[in-house]
Amino acid sequence: RCPQRSMAMLDIPFPPFLAFLGSLGVLCVALVGTWCQHWRGGFSLDGGSRTFNWHPVLMVTGLVVLYGAAALVYRIPATWSGPKLPWKLLHGGLALGAFVLTVLGLAAVFCFHNSNGIPNMYSLHSWMGLATVLLFSCQWAAGFGAFLLPWAPTWIRQLYKPIHVFFGSTILLLSVASCVSGINEKLFFSLKNGTTQYKLLPAEAVFANTLGMLILLFGVLVVGALARPSWKRPDPNSLDSRQ
Repeated sequence: RCPQRSMAMLDIPFPPFLAFLGSLGVLCVALVGTWCQHWRGGFSLDGGSRTFNWHPVLMVTGLVVLYGAAALVYRIPATWSGPKLPWKLLHGGLALGAFVLTVLGLAAVFCFHNSNGIPNMYSLHSWMGLATVLLFSCQWAAGFGAFLLPWAPTWIRQLYKPIHVFFGSTILLLSVASCVSGINEKLFFSLKNGTTQYKLLPAEAVFANTLGMLILLFGVLVVGALARPSWKRPDPNSLDSRQ
């Protein structure tokens, strides 16, 4: 009885969880924007350090928050009945928006590096981030071909669906890891000569570390929601067949 009672206490409804998760995502975007504006000098398109500041903002917004929202579309109870095509379009549209922001974020960092003579793709963070973006692009293209094109056979959809779901969670975890490692790398590069060193934990380090922990929490909660059996969409085979 005790384990059953504990599980019942933990079985929170999805709508309040989604509201909390949405607030957490907005908070992550607001904090990364505040960090770049207050401590890193703001934003511009001149190729300098302020151009680089678009990179963390766009990556957190697109690759983590917007991508997480796309992953949770089918956990909304309203998607469990009726035509599935509008929700497919929403899922694909959110993922496409996340991809566009991610590409713009990559363009910002490459523009900054090239304008200042900094080598590209030398750090573990850059390797992980580019691998995540490449995997994301393959995931979106394969999902578009399998689930949105009308001539895709049913057996291909059924075969690819668990693969699509697995890589969806994997890409989100890689995105979180890339963002957190990028925040840490930026702090190491910035907080050294002429500033309070990172190891002394100045206010900027506390703020950015907190941002990293909130991004990590967001990713863990999204993956947890995707894995929760009671929040999964009921088997829609009959709807897919009719579509």
